[in-house]
Amino acid sequence: MNPALLFEYRRVLSIAGSDSSGGAGIQADLKTIAALGCYGMTAISALTAQNTKGVRSIHGVPPEILRDQIDAVIDDLGADSVKIGMLHSRANIAVVAQAIDRHALRNVVLDPVMVATSGAVLIDYAAITALVHDLFPRSVLVTPNLDEAALLIGLPLADEPAMEAAARRLLGQGAPAVLLKGGHLRGEVVSDLLVTNDGLTHWMRGPRIPTNNTHGTGCTLSSAIATYLAKGKSLQEACELARLYVRSALLAGADVRTGAGGGPLNHGFAPQAMDTPPLT
Repeated sequence: MNPALLFEYRRVLSIAGSDSSGGAGIQADLKTIAALGCYGMTAISALTAQNTKGVRSIHGVPPEILRDQIDAVIDDLGADSVKIGMLHSRANIAVVAQAIDRHALRNVVLDPVMVATSGAVLIDYAAITALVHDLFPRSVLVTPNLDEAALLIGLPLADEPAMEAAARRLLGQGAPAVLLKGGHLRGEVVSDLLVTNDGLTHWMRGPRIPTNNTHGTGCTLSSAIATYLAKGKSLQEACELARLYVRSALLAGADVRTGAGGGPLNHGFAPQAMDTPPLT
């Protein structure tokens, strides 16, 4: 037997929208997964026409096509973790929830993408209830930013005490763990909060990185967490390592001009070799 056939790549499936500018969505996810040494696969939920200045249009993928993409990938390649990004409709949320159950997908990281960095609303408001009901309890982690958390709980978030209260409310909505991203708060320090149903409250803080190139940070963070989970890290370790990766990618791309608006991160600042653990 060929010894090479005794190994496999660690596989990460991204279910998300496509960003034509390459800085966020599926494109950012694949760059992140590859940079961190895993094998990326995709199921595209929506097509967007966008650039660094904003989103021009969104076209949701038909539910049956989304379902077939997930089934085709999992039936053949399998997945060690899953990142879920933008799901533009209630129907596609149902498709993903059913696929998680049908394939017993594990290490599911949900980035509830609702608002782009530019301020554009990326989700049908009627889908928000379905997102909470169908996907929160099927995920190991939910990663909203402050704007998304405010939409989910119906209250603005202006400081760290409000962040902690909001994170606990999101746990009450069915999420087993929440990583609430505090980058939208004012100040020179960026604070992110990880809370879990088993009692963990873990603040992660660091100096704000001065750059206009922040397009796709949320997508990059959630796909990095999913990648580290695929590599066997604990949830807390995955969040810490993913946050370090995002901060390093921000620093590496801080002074680069890509487009006339908010540019992307430098995902490939220090690529890792592809992991090939033994088959089990």
